[in-house]
Amino acid sequence: MKRGVYLLPNLFTTGNLFMGFYSIVASLKGELHLAAWAILGAMFFDMLDGRVARLMKATSSFGVQYDSLADLVSFGVASGVLAYNWILSPLGRIGWLISFLFLTCGALRLARFNIQAENPQTKRVFVGLPIPAAAAAVATTYLFIARVGLTLPHRLILAWTAFMMVSLAFLMVSNVEYRAFKEVDPAKRHPFGTLFLAVGLLFVIAAEPHITLFLFVMGYVSSGPLFSLLHAKKSSVVHKEAEA
Repeated sequence: MKRGVYLLPNLFTTGNLFMGFYSIVASLKGELHLAAWAILGAMFFDMLDGRVARLMKATSSFGVQYDSLADLVSFGVASGVLAYNWILSPLGRIGWLISFLFLTCGALRLARFNIQAENPQTKRVFVGLPIPAAAAAVATTYLFIARVGLTLPHRLILAWTAFMMVSLAFLMVSNVEYRAFKEVDPAKRHPFGTLFLAVGLLFVIAAEPHITLFLFVMGYVSSGPLFSLLHAKKSSVVHKEAEA
């Protein structure tokens, strides 16, 4: 600390924290659309601070701890408040307990990640669903339902959201592995086709962000359990063949 802190990465972390706090304020004011987008904005800053820190070789223990505290506010508290104000409040005590479970599991996920940060495996995969992805699932679900204008009964949407929040909470503290994508270095040269795919992806998202972001996030959330089941099935087949 006597040598100071890295300015740019921590400014991006502060941007993450700002967007998370703004999301909470917007939820309390009933501006749920803004609250959901603010959570996604916090995700953008969260991705930038880590990337910038690695590119500048400006990683530090202070930055790791500050980033975790910002993530807990932006993705744990903000998502819980959004879900409760949007749909869970009719459940009363059960509703806010579901939001609290989501927050608690998010805090446990961050604490475990900090302990395992030096493990080389974390550069390839995340153990447990990352809390930004869990928060994005909550935010994009609200945006998707608001955009599509589903005519489903309110109770059905309430039941689905409650189930989703509990499932996301347990996925965060599970041992299910998720792709980290840290090996993708934007500072290095890539094939021209990669740039074309990136532009195409941006075009698709910009054309219908409420729907495409929801599909991308849910695809990532589902990828962990899906690949775990496939890996378990493959291991079982290999084991049976070895016994035969």
